[in-house]
Amino acid sequence: MRFKTLTAAAVVMLITTAGCSTLERVVYRPDINQGNYLAANDVAKIHTGMTQQQVAYTLGTPMMHDPFGSNVWYYIFRQEPGHERVKQQTLTLTFDRSGVLTNIDNKPRLAGQKDS
Repeated sequence: MRFKTLTAAAVVMLITTAGCSTLERVVYRPDINQGNYLAANDVAKIHTGMTQQQVAYTLGTPMMHDPFGSNVWYYIFRQEPGHERVKQQTLTLTFDRSGVLTNIDNKPRLAGQKDS
């Protein structure tokens, strides 16, 4: 009787410890999307020479403005799929003093990836 109890306890311990890694994929995790979602065709409409009003009309208001007063707008979209790596899309728009778009920088990357 004691042998059956020890065997059953060992099996239960083995199942619970081995199940931790496999249960992680079974547990539902919702996709988490944050920021400005930008469709590729909307970003393709943006070009240098546009005014800030034209850009805001096309893409909407940016997620962030440069806090130091320069005319840089940041459109950031962060996507965290349930069991996959986090992805981030950053669109940086630079305007001159008169509010005309001078530079477009569009960077898709995985979270944790360094700029090259």
